[in-house]
Amino acid sequence: MGKGKLNKFQEIETFNHVIEPDVKNFVEHNHRLKGKWHAEFFKNENSIILELGCGKGEYSVGLSKLFPNKNFVGVDIKGARIWRGAKTSLEENINNIAFLRTRIELINSFFAENEVDEIWITFPDPQLKKRRTKKRLTSTIFLHNYQKILKQNSIVHLKTDSRFLFDYTNALVKLNELEIIKNTTDLYDENWIDDVLSIQTHYEKLHIDEGDTIHYISFYLDKNKTLIEPDFQSEDD
Repeated sequence: MGKGKLNKFQEIETFNHVIEPDVKNFVEHNHRLKGKWHAEFFKNENSIILELGCGKGEYSVGLSKLFPNKNFVGVDIKGARIWRGAKTSLEENINNIAFLRTRIELINSFFAENEVDEIWITFPDPQLKKRRTKKRLTSTIFLHNYQKILKQNSIVHLKTDSRFLFDYTNALVKLNELEIIKNTTDLYDENWIDDVLSIQTHYEKLHIDEGDTIHYISFYLDKNKTLIEPDFQSEDD
């Protein structure tokens, strides 16, 4: 491990708004904050919004500044990435944000039913191979987990440079008759881009610099539906 990364890991341990549990302890057991984020961490009853696969936390930080009366939690397994967002929020005295270092498949060990109001998924690995379908953050397996922690008809957002992941998610949403709020294959060519959608992550900026098109879809997730996986394959299958 490089010295810079080691220093980040050491510094992040001093941040009170970063939760770094031992993953092994939460495969079968719940974290102490599950069901208690309002009372014990944020100490208010404001909405809780998650950014899954938050990377360096740019979206979580950006949203927390736009909406000071809402709470935000950036989730990622990479501590060195989380460090950047955690450091920025500390330097800018942002008090409505937290960072959780864990695998997203364990999200139900950290949040209780109806505890979360909204989910953002920003530039995840598209997991192109069909055998990797279960790893896609918008697959039925993950959406089933989100159904457990979200309130009824909460919004799920996906921002991605992968046309495959966008098309797959769009197909899944339509197959299951979930209500689409917005969807576009070219986010920056639309007239309705606003302060929220114009927030850019580190990876989004790289994709834009390379000339890639950014895709976006948002939809309401019905907690009561048994979701069906679409028969959707990439050209690599």
